[in-house]
Amino acid sequence: MSDAATVADAAQDQELALLGDALRGIMTSAPAHELDSALADLGWGDMLTEMPDVAIPLVFRLLGKTGAHAPVLNDVVLHAAGLPIAGTLPLPFSGGKWIVWERTGVAGTSLDEEIPLYTSDAGEEIGPAAIAAGRRALGWWLVGTSRTMLSLARTHALDRTQFGKPVASFQAVRHRLADTLVAIEGAEATLLAANDDLGSLLAKAAAGKAALTAARHCQQVLGGIGFTAEHDLQRHIRRALVLDGILGSAKELTRVAGALIRSTGSAPRLVQL
Repeated sequence: MSDAATVADAAQDQELALLGDALRGIMTSAPAHELDSALADLGWGDMLTEMPDVAIPLVFRLLGKTGAHAPVLNDVVLHAAGLPIAGTLPLPFSGGKWIVWERTGVAGTSLDEEIPLYTSDAGEEIGPAAIAAGRRALGWWLVGTSRTMLSLARTHALDRTQFGKPVASFQAVRHRLADTLVAIEGAEATLLAANDDLGSLLAKAAAGKAALTAARHCQQVLGGIGFTAEHDLQRHIRRALVLDGILGSAKELTRVAGALIRSTGSAPRLVQL
């Protein structure tokens, strides 16, 4: 690689780091009902249309890590469908239901009552490219919230002592944390490789499974405090359960992938090793 290319890459990395800092600042400071407009003011629409492969992982992973929420999934699906962004549309949900993620600050009736999510009549069929884009975006969001759950459990395990030893020194705790990390890293690798409908389906399934694994193991590591509504873990668990259901849950998508492989009699190569 030439010196000029190295300098260009370093400059691009610095720009992305600054953009990530700006996004994180908005997500941690803006009120929930203002985050949608704050992201629009920062240039979310331009980022989505001009560099979606960078903008979507960056924004949605940060939404997961910070615990913030905004109805920008609508924008990803609408853009991939060739429609104007900044609107809403019915989205398939687990169990054959349909939901709408409203662009208001009014709490919905879902498990995660912070999100303005409402049940809806069945909408028009969404094209496979739009579904795939939405699944990748949700996958990054699930990975982000999974990493925060792992961080909360790891910090607790390092700070908490039992029998005069840090909780993190116990093998059972270390196994739970390790299993969670492996699931998250696997999901992220699948997302990085997803470039078609099947890859996006598998990436969303892997991310949903990783989030559910993180919720289960991290709650056990945190013990009693992890079951309290006041602890941040519960917020991320509720978010993961809702996000897993949108555009197909991990369980449903795994069945779809299995049926596809049985029908074709072979499994396609998703990544060139």
